[in-house]
Amino acid sequence: MDFVKPEYGIERIDSYDIRQNILSISCVDWKKLGFSKGTLHYMKQNAKSDKPFTLNSHVLDRVNKWEALVSSQK
Repeated sequence: MDFVKPEYGIERIDSYDIRQNILSISCVDWKKLGFSKGTLHYMKQNAKSDKPFTLNSHVLDRVNKWEALVSSQK
């Protein structure tokens, strides 16, 4: 019996580092940079849970560049 091997793979973006970055973002700084408070709220809820989650590419880009964004605003 031959098993079918899928030709695609799913790249997980909810790593421990991403979760910690999301949890460390303050609402005040997030809002100062012009981002939605609601988006941050739901990202933090997802980061606290043990379930896998996804982020839109533009939001993931912001989270990945968070340290640089905050330091450039101060």
